[in-house]
Amino acid sequence: MHEYTEVTEQLGRQILQYAQERLALDPVPLDRPRTVAELDTVAGEALTAGGIGGEAALQLFENELAPACLSIDHPSYLSFIPCAPTREAAMFDLVVGASSIYGGSWLEGAGAVYAENQALRWIAGLVGLPKSSGGSFVQGGTIGNLSALVTARETARARTTTRPYRVAATVGSHSSIASACRVMDAELVQVPVGEDLRLTGERLREVLIDEGPESFFAVVATAGTTNFGVVDDLASVADVCEEFGLWFHVDGAYGGAGLAAPSIRGRYAGVERCDSFIVDPHKWLFAPFDCCALLYRDPTLARAAHTQHASYLDVLTEAPDWNPTDYSIGLTRRARGLPFWFSLVSNGTDAYTAAIERTLEVADFAEQEIARRDYLQVVHERTLSVIVFRRVGWSPADYQRWSDRLLAEQTAFVVPTSHDGETLARFAIVNPRTTEADITRILDSMA
Repeated sequence: MHEYTEVTEQLGRQILQYAQERLALDPVPLDRPRTVAELDTVAGEALTAGGIGGEAALQLFENELAPACLSIDHPSYLSFIPCAPTREAAMFDLVVGASSIYGGSWLEGAGAVYAENQALRWIAGLVGLPKSSGGSFVQGGTIGNLSALVTARETARARTTTRPYRVAATVGSHSSIASACRVMDAELVQVPVGEDLRLTGERLREVLIDEGPESFFAVVATAGTTNFGVVDDLASVADVCEEFGLWFHVDGAYGGAGLAAPSIRGRYAGVERCDSFIVDPHKWLFAPFDCCALLYRDPTLARAAHTQHASYLDVLTEAPDWNPTDYSIGLTRRARGLPFWFSLVSNGTDAYTAAIERTLEVADFAEQEIARRDYLQVVHERTLSVIVFRRVGWSPADYQRWSDRLLAEQTAFVVPTSHDGETLARFAIVNPRTTEADITRILDSMA
């Protein structure tokens, strides 16, 4: 099964051809989900004792299974937070998979870890963290946030005789914050927000004083909420965290990429004071799934919290090397930051700035188009590249029918969202290939 034969060589050519043809599609097909029954009909008997052969398995995937997966890099995929990797990043993901690199330790993957750290250094520079900062690429924002909060708790408990058990955030914080608190058996305390939906230092201070600041070990601010793209008042939150000696974590999973865009860099004032930070390059930094950059101001604190100790690991843990698994939850690790690094090195950082600025231009166009149509209303002023709006007179069922029709017609994928009990429409524009014409076509469909 592990031998390289003529059959293997032929299969390799076919897989490379499939990948090349998929990368060359412009635009890619949107595609659609299929039911379990439909997939059972075509693939239910695929797994057999003797195997069906690589060529047949590839054909099954290409003809039946792949079309049942939405193309998240389609220009009119505007739901959730899309993923639009560069061609270079997507191609290099093949190299990473074929190279059998273990990316958890310097001993086993020094070249890969070095390259990943270059990419992390670029992000740290955007944030404004010192050169001594560092971290690791992890699976996604959920693991990134959890790892940062574990570090925050361990650090707080090492510095006090009490056992703080609370995290402060807002209702707009990502669902992974609540999930992390459940995993850690910590209590999430929500800080009220005003009409601008931002976490502020003033509101945070009130909650901390009411609840007892000694019971908290971290505050989570968001640099681009998922539903609205709101950036919290990071500077005032940093002031309060410094006042009470609390860990300041910034979740920039989606919006952190905007730090590379000079036109909006000022909206992140205060981010440079964070103790930890995450951003998902698979969102607005054009890397393939799955890739979250996790950074710490003082990585030694993360190493103390996360390094796993076992006799067979002594050769790693007793060395001074930079081992990525020391900075997050988990030991087994692929070098998931390499495709992002390869694309950065290939295209240059200026290309990233230009691509992000382009998505902001399209988002601005969308906001203006919505405002000028009497049947549409912007719900909240745009901060980054997410726009939430309502279709006047529509019920939740109307939004769902419209969304289903767009997908059935292969026009777009735009699912409804909700806020304060109201069903609404939402665009998340992070693909530089999304155009003004795409936006116009979708908005026209709501008339």
